[in-house]
Amino acid sequence: MQSTYALYLHSSFLLDTLLVKAARGEPVSRPPAWMMRQAGMYMSVYRKLAEKHPSFRERSETTDLIVEISLQPWEAFRPDGVIIFSDILTPLPAFGVLFDIEEVRGPVIQSPICSEDCLKALHPIDLEKLHFVGESLKILRQEVGDHAAVLGFVGAPWTIATYIVEGGTTRTYTTVKSMCHTAPNLLRALLSHLTKAISEHIIYQVESGAHCIQIFDSWGGQLPPNMWEQWSKPYITEIVSIVQNKCPKIPLVLYINGNGGLLERMKGTGVDVIGLDWTVDVADGRKRLGPRGHILNLGHGVLVGTPEEAVAHFFEVTKSLKYESSSQNHAMEESKLLV
Repeated sequence: MQSTYALYLHSSFLLDTLLVKAARGEPVSRPPAWMMRQAGMYMSVYRKLAEKHPSFRERSETTDLIVEISLQPWEAFRPDGVIIFSDILTPLPAFGVLFDIEEVRGPVIQSPICSEDCLKALHPIDLEKLHFVGESLKILRQEVGDHAAVLGFVGAPWTIATYIVEGGTTRTYTTVKSMCHTAPNLLRALLSHLTKAISEHIIYQVESGAHCIQIFDSWGGQLPPNMWEQWSKPYITEIVSIVQNKCPKIPLVLYINGNGGLLERMKGTGVDVIGLDWTVDVADGRKRLGPRGHILNLGHGVLVGTPEEAVAHFFEVTKSLKYESSSQNHAMEESKLLV
């Protein structure tokens, strides 16, 4: 398992958990740690639950199941962050995009957006339809108390648009990339609608109890840097501005698969934390983004088949690490932060 780091570029926060303090750019005794895909098929307890509840949407849209699954790694490993068990596509039906998840094909959008008329099906996000997200976050806050940060997350507009335009998962992104050239106004209208809906969803998660939000631009790395600058960055930047205005003390994390060519551009979005994927050398990330502290994570998440004892060892080693106070304080004085 390869560890990664995230750069903390801004700060200010209230809750004094280790992860929150690190995100604030404050000195901490050791690097906090959590894992992407922290709950999932690598855990035997999750597999048993999935046998009883085979529908992913049931597991990710039922409050009791969301809480139970989110707490499975917390109870097993005591990470410094507990992320809600959900999916970046979960909010789609709340603003007019219906989808199914098929066992082989994965997510399937019932009516892909391919014309101006298709946009008419979209409407402002109805947060009541996401009540299970808010309910779960409130319970998770109660369960972990001040011992860990509760994390929420969303997909970035470009990444969500790839599913809505392509009709599901894709390896080539042909249709949505073509739309950049053949129907740019249509794509801009879709991305703008997604930006507003995603911003409101973030604020809802924060008001429900999330201490920190991660923005997954999972497929942003499928764009050349100049196209990411045009078709993804402005919308993420707008989300950051909206959220920071409404929730100024909540740190925002930006993660992109294959982000080695985008690090400096990611910094320009105004997020507090930049997640490095497994292809980026940490030392190189520090040189390009500046020296800072870090939060330990995995640049690919916990893969299916990873031994649970390896995950336990990861957290045991992390908790045994200690900063030298002088070097930590010096790093904080120099700039802000690296994970």
